[in-house]
Amino acid sequence: RIMDKEHTITQLRAAKKAHITWVQRAKALIEGLPIEKSQIPVDSTACAFGTWFYSDAQALYAIPGMDILKEIERYHSDLHDTYMKIFMIYFGEADRSFLSKLFASKKKVSQSEQQLAKEYFESLRNTSETLLELINRLDRRISALSGSIFD
Repeated sequence: RIMDKEHTITQLRAAKKAHITWVQRAKALIEGLPIEKSQIPVDSTACAFGTWFYSDAQALYAIPGMDILKEIERYHSDLHDTYMKIFMIYFGEADRSFLSKLFASKKKVSQSEQQLAKEYFESLRNTSETLLELINRLDRRISALSGSIFD
């Protein structure tokens, strides 16, 4: 059973906001701000948007014409694949001592690595913009539905 319409829209908008925050944290990481790796989950099911998408949002598949969910899933997955490349630059576990892993959240990043991370982020940002357009379309689609579909 699908939760009620207002609740669905509220959850969708909260998940969208969480996605925007996640992208801002990835940007802050590249800009050298102290971001812990736990603040930007790599796994697409672990971020706040993914947590919502792979739980409550799955009920939306029961509504006819919700192919947009598959598109959202694809772009969200691509976004996390790109972020994995950034994550490896900043948090890659290669040749780090146990103590540095314990006490340091980030490794020292060279200028060329930082440039690469910026290029990856540009790709991530473009994917995020497409994802946000899709989320907005989903929002409009749900808003246009009759409330009786949710009962």
